[in-house]
Amino acid sequence: MEAGSLPMELWRLILAYLPLADLGRCCLVCRAWRELVLSLDSTRWRQLCLGCPECRHPNWPRRPQLAPPSWREALRQHALASRTWTQNGAELHSSACLHLFRRRKDRRVWHVGAAPGCGYETLRGALAAAGPYDRVLLHPGVYEEQAEVTLKVPVEIVGMGKLGDVALLVSFDQQCPTARLCNLVFMPAWFSPVVYKTSSGHVQLDNCNFEGCQLHVRGPGTCQARFCSFAQGSSAHFLGVAISLMDSCEFSGGDSASITVEGPPVSERNWACKHLAALAKTLTAVTMATSMLGMIHYPSNTCSSVEVSTSSSPLIFPLLLTGQEGTVIEDDSMDTSNESSDEDNELRGANVSNIDYTLSYEQHGLAHLSEPGLPDCASFPALLSLSAELQRDAEAQELASSVQGCLLRRCLLRDGKGGVHLCNHAQARLEANVFRGLNYAVRCIQNAKLVMLRNEVSGCRASGVFLRLSAQGLIAENNIHSNGEAGLDIRKGANPIILCNRIHSGLRSGIVVLGNGKGFIRSNQIYGNKEAGVYILFNGNPVVSGNHIFQGLAAGIAVNENGRGLITENVIRQNQWGGADIRRGGDPILRNNFICHGYSDGVVVGERGRGLIEGNHIYGNRGCGVWVMSSSLPQLIGNYITHNRMYGLAVFCRKDPESSGAGGGGERGGQENFHEEGELLAWESDMDSEDERFSSRRPITVALVENNCMSRNGAVGVYVKSSEALNVVGNMVANNRAAGMSIIQSSQLTRLVGNCVHGNGRVGITVDRECRVELRGNGIYGNGCHGICFRGDGQIVENDVVGNGAIGIRVMESADVKVLRNRVQALQGCAISVRQQVRGVIQENLVYQGFPVNIKPPIYTNPLNQECVVLSNTLLTHRPNTPWALENPPPRPLCNNPPSTTSSAHPANLAISMTSRITTTVESGCHNNGSIFCSIL
Repeated sequence: MEAGSLPMELWRLILAYLPLADLGRCCLVCRAWRELVLSLDSTRWRQLCLGCPECRHPNWPRRPQLAPPSWREALRQHALASRTWTQNGAELHSSACLHLFRRRKDRRVWHVGAAPGCGYETLRGALAAAGPYDRVLLHPGVYEEQAEVTLKVPVEIVGMGKLGDVALLVSFDQQCPTARLCNLVFMPAWFSPVVYKTSSGHVQLDNCNFEGCQLHVRGPGTCQARFCSFAQGSSAHFLGVAISLMDSCEFSGGDSASITVEGPPVSERNWACKHLAALAKTLTAVTMATSMLGMIHYPSNTCSSVEVSTSSSPLIFPLLLTGQEGTVIEDDSMDTSNESSDEDNELRGANVSNIDYTLSYEQHGLAHLSEPGLPDCASFPALLSLSAELQRDAEAQELASSVQGCLLRRCLLRDGKGGVHLCNHAQARLEANVFRGLNYAVRCIQNAKLVMLRNEVSGCRASGVFLRLSAQGLIAENNIHSNGEAGLDIRKGANPIILCNRIHSGLRSGIVVLGNGKGFIRSNQIYGNKEAGVYILFNGNPVVSGNHIFQGLAAGIAVNENGRGLITENVIRQNQWGGADIRRGGDPILRNNFICHGYSDGVVVGERGRGLIEGNHIYGNRGCGVWVMSSSLPQLIGNYITHNRMYGLAVFCRKDPESSGAGGGGERGGQENFHEEGELLAWESDMDSEDERFSSRRPITVALVENNCMSRNGAVGVYVKSSEALNVVGNMVANNRAAGMSIIQSSQLTRLVGNCVHGNGRVGITVDRECRVELRGNGIYGNGCHGICFRGDGQIVENDVVGNGAIGIRVMESADVKVLRNRVQALQGCAISVRQQVRGVIQENLVYQGFPVNIKPPIYTNPLNQECVVLSNTLLTHRPNTPWALENPPPRPLCNNPPSTTSSAHPANLAISMTSRITTTVESGCHNNGSIFCSIL
């Protein structure tokens, strides 16, 4: 177009009247004309695309209101796809031109109908006369055949008029290499519900309706269906197909699975396989772009403003929690201020500025466990994209690129019993489909392999996706929400790879893994489900890694009924119940997770719970950091348990009466929910076929709390009210608002070994009456009240008790205790105070002088008490200009090859006598018999 020619707007108006062929010729004139023709995308190209009788709106049936990225490109893709059926014929490959004109030379058009000018009144008659690649045009009407019609030569059958004007009550048996049917309505013949079947050739179905009938394709036969509707219970069955493509089809109203794929792909291939595979790969990019346009917005990965206690000042008891009016934390430090003498109160008020007498203890052996800063959202592990995950996983990458079996793309499956059913080594690829209002969306069983990418699964009455009986595959970038049962249900040896999905708003759990189910669950967003985000039970053993699990109405992850699994590097936040809940034989590895800002406890280990809980950041929860109940045997190693509103670690007595037997109603009452369509609990017979891939099998018989940092929690750092043995070894318990450690009930031996109890608001360690406790090798420094307040039975051996706000070691009431070889300094009071009728021995302790103004005796005993023996204790006085420090050994706890927070660094040969199992009983005063929030599943 030269200067002075017509305006562009007028050219566009003129070109808008040209047919498709003329527009193509105009594109060949010059670059300017080509750009002008391409600019007609939203006008003329849109008209041509929507006016084509062989296809429908490019985004039908999923989102017909949404325009495609390019109408011209959509029309081009349709033109390419509609010609697949003519691309067979290996002869004449020597000339491209001959191949182009081969079909046209002798191709004829046969008219069928009752209208004047039609050559045949019946379809059978026209097909008998038709030659290879002829076209049979059916005029409006209903065509019925009383016997099966066999297609013996390649033919094209096209209905004239609008879709619905031509109806066929015919059963076809294709025995030719290729055929095409377009713009037809299929209804079942009186003698068979199968309206079309092929076992060797290729059939192409464009813009057809199937009403109450079936399509059967058996390998090596192939099928390509586009813009077809399967209504009133219609279905498609594929048996042993190497490849078939269902593109932009709708399935509705079925009383069984809409699509059934059965059997492994046959090794034999027909001519169409390579063309369908190439077509599927070229359409992938278009599908991805279209599916992204319809995506909804999801909650961003932001933390809510959960209130966290960061103060280390002493508590004023009773403590009322913000937002929990009437909830009272009992005085776990036994509030020695009520029983303290007037001299103790005077000592607390003394103002002494001389620091020459203060012993330094900062270089103790647990300095490496000093608390980190409070993590924020920026420190969370980021969700990986699908491309990043595929780069890390060669198996997933191979699955994502595979094109084999039945390919279902951009389809809508709604309002029926089932969506897609795969069985007996079948293979299928589901991409950018919408499943809604079904009983289930996908069922994959019996070693079948599924690739499921960018689908939407919602409103299913049962679970969205079932995987059974060693099924496997890749499930990635799907939006699975609002289903009646679990979003994904994995059991009976199924082992899928689940990546980068959004699984949310379910009426039950997000993902359920049970009955020896496995799987790799990575980089998913799991949120807003009414039950656990991930629920593992009955020997389920998945890898759950790098997910964000948040805003659930129950637990974030629940491991129950002998469930296991490796749960690592997840962000578990803002859930209503425990971030992780382990009960009734659950034995997972919970490692390096962020468990935070929950509305209840961070981690709950309930009845008979086990597991390795290692290297986690547990903080900002409104309940406790870790709540351990009843006969559980967890291993808590290397965790940071900080800034929780209640206790850091709480060990409570609780025995559920209904859980005492295997057949109790409390344990069995909910199992029926895991049945599927009458399916028996067959996995229970496979309970001993355990997979040891991710087992936490470090044999223990006593619960172990080792190398954790428990700091800045709203109440006591470690609270124990249990009738079971417990080992608390090498922990940093610092700056909690109440006592550092409180042992309220301990009829079995509780061993506190090598801990650093520092800077807590009340007493460092308190032991109540009738408790059996051993304190050995601890460092108890700078706490707001007494260092140790001991009323129970046991030993206090080789501890450093320095710099506390009142008495160093206070033994009272009817305690039976040995206080041996401790180093004690009380700056303003007695170093060791023995009151009431204490029985025991105070021997070989080293007492450091306090402040000069301190006039209290270093060791005070009750003159009337004849049951306590005080022998061979040493008082060390301060001399100016001489070293004044804890030496030989240095400040306790001592550093013996300080462990890291990784599992390999925690020795299995700790010098700890592992004693009896933990079992517990009900205590009516046991903090309302359990966690204030956590009662699970």
